[in-house]
Amino acid sequence: MNVQLFDSTLRDGMQSEGLSLSVEDKLKITRLLDGFGIHFIEGGYPGSNPKDVEFFERAKSVTFRHAKLTAFGMTRKAGGRAETDPILAAMVAAETPVVAVVGKTWTMHVTKIVGTTLDENLAMIADSVAFLKKQGREVVYDCEHFFDGFRADREYALATIKAAASAGADWVAMCDTNGGSLPGDIREVVGVVRQTIPTKLGIHTHNDCDVAVANAFAGIEAGCEQVQGTMNGWGERCGNANLISVIAGLQLKMGRPCVPEENLARLTDLSRSVSEIANIRPRAHAPYVGSSAFAHKGGMHVAAVEKIPASYEHIVPERVGNRRHIVVSELSGRGNVRMRASELGIEVQGSERTVLDRIKELESQGYQFEAAEGSFELLSRRSQPGYVPPFEVLDVVVISERRRGNSMFAEATVKLRIGEEVVHTVAEGTGPVHALDSAFHKALNPNFPLVRDIRLADYKVRILDPEAATRAKTRVLIESARGEERWSTIGVSQNIIEASAAALADALELPLARVATPAFQKSPEGALATG
Repeated sequence: MNVQLFDSTLRDGMQSEGLSLSVEDKLKITRLLDGFGIHFIEGGYPGSNPKDVEFFERAKSVTFRHAKLTAFGMTRKAGGRAETDPILAAMVAAETPVVAVVGKTWTMHVTKIVGTTLDENLAMIADSVAFLKKQGREVVYDCEHFFDGFRADREYALATIKAAASAGADWVAMCDTNGGSLPGDIREVVGVVRQTIPTKLGIHTHNDCDVAVANAFAGIEAGCEQVQGTMNGWGERCGNANLISVIAGLQLKMGRPCVPEENLARLTDLSRSVSEIANIRPRAHAPYVGSSAFAHKGGMHVAAVEKIPASYEHIVPERVGNRRHIVVSELSGRGNVRMRASELGIEVQGSERTVLDRIKELESQGYQFEAAEGSFELLSRRSQPGYVPPFEVLDVVVISERRRGNSMFAEATVKLRIGEEVVHTVAEGTGPVHALDSAFHKALNPNFPLVRDIRLADYKVRILDPEAATRAKTRVLIESARGEERWSTIGVSQNIIEASAAALADALELPLARVATPAFQKSPEGALATG
């Protein structure tokens, strides 16, 4: 039986600390989710704020191919009438084919938080569902705090879902709102509900015990046909069930289709695209779609993966649009070097041991090639027979000074050998690294035009042995960019200027090494000959 996916990113996910989406952002994400094959998209709470009112108004012009847009709201107020309730009226005005209405299950919430009677709460549920059904809407009834309510008063919790079912709810979704349940609890309670009402069931779990996805699976195994969650698990406190992981698990592990098979290969792109819109850095270690999800670092593991990938991978990465990533560090074996170099288009067959020994030697000094793959690539290229560096650093001098009360400035002098020529340049900068970068560019730009487009995108410093105080060894990581291309290089020294100069030199040598012929040549125009 197919499982229906109910995405609540634009409503429940918006409660995630630090997450804010504009109306335009919400519309972009809506189109992505619809194109991927999500069945329900909960767009927000139209009665709560102007942004959601505008979203639902603009969403009326969106043509949906797969999804049913859903408006969220609450049951009528205690002592009121559904026909005159402003929240229910706003849900209807949103003109969505589906509405999700939430009501109270837990006796404590009914009597202490809402401040009404248990009987009135049942009437609130029934009246609200019946009213929305009369408006021609498909109704998803969300039982808030259902599992806590079931533990506190089993009979009353079941009475609330009976009230919704009898009033015509199309779905009854059980919510683990506080996220305090475990899979065994979910499975047992859903089984009881399955025997109590004939209505289709949904499961809505939160991640406060770090088992939201497992709880969602438990609910599905027990009979739920709809699973609610958010993209990348965003949500209040510890988040909601991560629909990205749920989709992959349903389709690949449980044999429960939920999206078209061909769309599954777009799962990684979906996760990262939504993150990009939300301006949230994707989590590297996220299951299935993280950049580290199929990363292999241990030498023994990589040796096995090189022979049989399934020996250390639970699925083929490409099934979800991801890829294998070989990490190189002091824990590596020759296979790490060979496979990672091969990914970069470099043949190191026969020189793996030389490269590996050099990596281990440098990492013992504080280098970290896992964080500086540009420097690893350069090591691999330098190991190739006949490699000639495009330039050689002969001298580096950096002076920082303050003259006659003016602001401090820096001046860098670099002397490079380029082919048979020695180039000596001086440049000023707002700081020593800026001056160094300018001096390197001043020396290299006339000989290598592509260097003109390279810029320093990020600069990070870490003190490796702080107990040594001002004599501490410093690790400098530099991220460089040329258009959309990015690479990171590293330098380590007790002298931060020396570490910076080493990282900068590598950053500028790498793109030249990628296009260099086996032997250095200059074209008549002064550009590097590419052969």
